[in-house]
Amino acid sequence: MTLLISVSIVFGLLSLFFLVRMIHCVRRGRIMRAGGACISCCVSAALCGVAVALLFSFLSYARLVEERVVSRIEFRRIAPLEFQARLMIAGEADRFFILRGDEWQMDAKIITWTPPAAILGLDPIYQLDRLSGRYSDIDREVSEARTVHSLAPPFAVDLWSTARRFPLLAPGVDAYYGTATFVPMADGARYEVSLSRDALLARPVNDRAKAAIGSWNNGH
Repeated sequence: MTLLISVSIVFGLLSLFFLVRMIHCVRRGRIMRAGGACISCCVSAALCGVAVALLFSFLSYARLVEERVVSRIEFRRIAPLEFQARLMIAGEADRFFILRGDEWQMDAKIITWTPPAAILGLDPIYQLDRLSGRYSDIDREVSEARTVHSLAPPFAVDLWSTARRFPLLAPGVDAYYGTATFVPMADGARYEVSLSRDALLARPVNDRAKAAIGSWNNGH
């Protein structure tokens, strides 16, 4: 984060410097120098904008120091093979989603740091990414409509996506998915979702969820 703040400030000051220089050159009639200053101002402003966007993206992630509970989720059956999922995250308003099928899964974006970024002493960070449902029956999975919901806030520039697509632009950033295995949905079932440094873990926390897990394990 400190690096992104520094880059934002440096390129912000550079863009301001070139803007002042461009105005000065225009007033003195030095059109060629004004054009060069204009190009430099635009490039600096663009780099500043990208750094600021990545900074806001970084701030939208949470620190991952050790395994921690990241959410709780409860299901209510509203139709055969269709459930309303209530997602509960500490400090946020509950969110409700419709999932089709009889199993659910949650994914998270995880970022850890390797050299040279590791020397900054940053903790791993994460962001819940998506919630999806599926059918345990393969024929239904192929023919029926799937449901996938985004959990991440919308950002034009995302640090995780940038590191995955353009690794040369994000040295020291290791971006990967943490994914929970699919577990069963059941009416009234509640689960607790924890995140370690490499995976999500869904644990049943009430009798209905435990019963669903027991039946599901016997069926598998």
